[in-house]
Formats: sequence, structure tokens, C-alpha cells
Amino acid sequence: MHIIEHIVNQKLIASIASDIPVIRDVESGTDFVGEIYYLGYDAVILDKTHLVADFFDLKTKLAGEILQKFSNYRLRLALVGNWEQETSSSLQDFIRESNAGRLIYFASSTEDALKKFCS
Repeated sequence: MHIIEHIVNQKLIASIASDIPVIRDVESGTDFVGEIYYLGYDAVILDKTHLVADFFDLKTKLAGEILQKFSNYRLRLALVGNWEQETSSSLQDFIRESNAGRLIYFASSTEDALKKFCS
């Protein structure tokens, strides 16, 4: 895992580069959130490929458990991917609800995520 730093409106944002999933289960997600928080980041950008497929199957509750960790630490998160191709109506609803808030954002690109963090 490699961290690319961005500074937006005096906020330190970590954009993650990795060839493998960074968040595979609750334990790896908790470790990841703790590390990002410890390093002083205000927000993080993860590509869709940095999460295991179970994360997007809302029935597994993995997304809820991981995203609660981000909420507890008040870390903003942008997930980058092609969200229009997702066929699950519950996931599409979740994406819409998340994007209406300020903590979790489903973005189409890193640039889109950085713009969201500017607001």
C-alpha cells in the first residue's frame, strides 16, 4: 500500500494506491482506519478494488461495520468506482443516501472525490 497525499482546504487527504484489497474484513478495516487516523489524515480515497466484494453485498454487514469505524474517527471517505454498473437496488439506495451526507461519498474519479472534499 502506498499513500499519495493531497491537501485540500488545509485538510490532509490520503489517496491509496495498492494492487490488492486493503480492506478484506472487519479487522483489516479497523487496522486501516486506525493507521490513517494515527498518520493525521482528515480523509481518505479508496478505489473500489481496494475492498473485497463482500463489502458491497450489504447483507454481509461488512460495509456497515467498516463505515462505522470511519464515522467514529470522523474520517471522511470517498470510494472511487463505476457505481452506475451496480445492479443491486439496495446498494444504489445506499450510495444515494451516502452521497447526500458529508462523511461517505461514492465518487466516479479521484478528481471527483477531491472536489467533494472541497465542499
